[in-house]
Amino acid sequence: MPRSETDLIFSNKQSKIKDFAFDAQVVEVFPDMISRSVPGYATIIETIGRLSQQYVTNNSNVYDLGCSLGAATLAMRKAITAKHCKIIGIDNSAAMVERCKMHINAFKGETPVEIIEDNILNTEITNASMAVLNFTLQFVEPEQRQSMLNNIAQGLLPGGILVLSEKIRAEDRTCDELLVDLHHDFKRANGYSELEIAQKRTALENVMRTDDLATHTKRLKQAGFRHVTPWFQCFNFFSLIAIK
Repeated sequence: MPRSETDLIFSNKQSKIKDFAFDAQVVEVFPDMISRSVPGYATIIETIGRLSQQYVTNNSNVYDLGCSLGAATLAMRKAITAKHCKIIGIDNSAAMVERCKMHINAFKGETPVEIIEDNILNTEITNASMAVLNFTLQFVEPEQRQSMLNNIAQGLLPGGILVLSEKIRAEDRTCDELLVDLHHDFKRANGYSELEIAQKRTALENVMRTDDLATHTKRLKQAGFRHVTPWFQCFNFFSLIAIK
């Protein structure tokens, strides 16, 4: 991840907490925010690159859906050995897209990359050997998630792979509370105050709605993926692999 300013967005008490948005303020601190908030993020990005080396095939497309600043796109671009491929990154935040293009242009690679500002629900997935939803689906309206996954599955070639990373909710309430507490301890250890943790949680309440693992698995199977497995978990953060 590129270096960034320190995340101080929620460090001062706010009289009215707005819903979280991927705006210019967040873009400035996003790498710091992610590294201090998402356990195992670097491992997930590195593994996405490794999977792209294995699964991306010649003459195919690769989609990074909700690409933010392009961490997954860059990891794949560095790792892909297949010929005549294209990576397409889509994000609906104008500020993210603008900065993402700068990051992509700073690192040259053999595989061409196109970064598009759009809603991923409008994206037609075609001739794809790999797609990535890296902490993206949780910001899509719950009733639209199945159709989103259906669209990806339909556009993937046989044997194509989807990497789906999400913050999840445990089915057992006691376990869920434990995982949330462990995640908050992780954030405290990374320098976030109780005020920052509480205010960000409030900001995310209306925009990030988490599912349990069973729901994710059921959706992926219903979309037509033959093989589905979690490959990563740290606290309440998961990443799954689905193969068509």
